[in-house]
Amino acid sequence: MAGKLYGVGVGPGDPELLTLKAVRLIHECEVIAVPGKAPRESAAYKIAQSACPGIEAKELLGIHMPMTKDEAELSKNHEEGARLLENALKQGKDVAFLTLGDPCIYSTYLYLHQRILEKGHEAELVSGVPSFCAASARAGLGLVKGGEQLHVIPASYHTEEALKLPGTKILMKTGKRLGKVKEQLKDRKDRVIMVENCGMPGERIYYGISEMPDSAGYYTVLFVKEDEKA
Repeated sequence: MAGKLYGVGVGPGDPELLTLKAVRLIHECEVIAVPGKAPRESAAYKIAQSACPGIEAKELLGIHMPMTKDEAELSKNHEEGARLLENALKQGKDVAFLTLGDPCIYSTYLYLHQRILEKGHEAELVSGVPSFCAASARAGLGLVKGGEQLHVIPASYHTEEALKLPGTKILMKTGKRLGKVKEQLKDRKDRVIMVENCGMPGERIYYGISEMPDSAGYYTVLFVKEDEKA
């Protein structure tokens, strides 16, 4: 009998934010899969390792997921990753694929999930605490109330028009484009808060554009609220 694949969200960084279900599945699955050629160095693996003693004894599978927008290269790597996962499933092994935050929000795991389903195997998404929820809590920021709108925006794409949307804007993975986003925000009267490396070593919180650097790490979330007093 073939095994089952679980896309397990491990939250943004703090091991205490893993769900009970995530911890149970990590303990129960024979194989732990993580993105990256050096799986033990993966941020997702290190988070799970802190919350799940004994994970080191499990079979570990690294899936190469390059940071690129080249569609051909992405497709090639997604197919190769799905092949590696399928090999484990065909051996009757359950696999927990660890992904930061929640697997349903801008997760590269989703591409593997779909391919595994198309190959006729069982796969399940297991929610984790989204990074922007944890980051807003760390910053003491209420995201929305009443009839306010909430917009989640990938900052590696066009942001200028998105910043004009009403309500609260969340810019994900802002790091490399931080200088450009700051330029777009400088003449606006928004309340802006930035959280870098939420729940991880080196966590930093910046209140206001003047405090923020011009570049930051990959795990950077920016909150923009149109009401300065919100």
